[in-house]
Amino acid sequence: MTASIALVDDDRNILTSVSIALQSEGFAVRVYSDSEAALKALTENPPDLAVLDIKMPRMDGMELLRRFRERSAAPAIFLTSKDDELDEALGLAMGADDYITKPFSQRLLIARIRAILRRTEARAVPEGEQPAGPVAEPIVRGRLKLDPARHRVEWNGHDVTLTVTEFLILDSLAQRPGFVKSRDQLMDAAYQDDVYVDDRTIDSHIKRLRRKFRAVDDSFKAIETLYGVGYRFSEEAA
Repeated sequence: MTASIALVDDDRNILTSVSIALQSEGFAVRVYSDSEAALKALTENPPDLAVLDIKMPRMDGMELLRRFRERSAAPAIFLTSKDDELDEALGLAMGADDYITKPFSQRLLIARIRAILRRTEARAVPEGEQPAGPVAEPIVRGRLKLDPARHRVEWNGHDVTLTVTEFLILDSLAQRPGFVKSRDQLMDAAYQDDVYVDDRTIDSHIKRLRRKFRAVDDSFKAIETLYGVGYRFSEEAA
């Protein structure tokens, strides 16, 4: 089946260019430039995934998501014009699945949409049943359990909610504990498709990963920095 994507942004240039890109990838796209009109349409006919701009007049993206969440559990990606950690924390706490900063690559957005839809499909499979096709086995590294098939992460039995980008970075580190991954290698794992991001983007994701794990364990030290080289996952610290 064709997945339906709702795109909500007051920038008509973004609506036009992104909708064309999504349609060329086989998605059914609905676009809205007004958040209040979008809320009515989304609650009456929820999409498979919503892409929401945070900074919109009348009703911002976070309020739109909060009210949408009262009716639907469909996944959502936030778009924002600035890398604001407070906005990200609030957005993710409200139930957003990922967060992309403008200006962004359309290839990156499409990759994130596909990853979230795959994760949503995997989560819909009842416990005890296997998803169709090959399934990646969970990774266990000490107190860390990482389940790629269902995009779930646990630390010492506590769920840790990660964005798709954070999950891919953690997965790359946990695949080979003790081995150092350079920022370039982590970029390749998290972004793929030749999408360029600078070193500070990876550093920011690492900081957020640590913060999320320390929220459930303030002694978390399993992601180590090797200054000037990169990062590694320490199984001894796990």
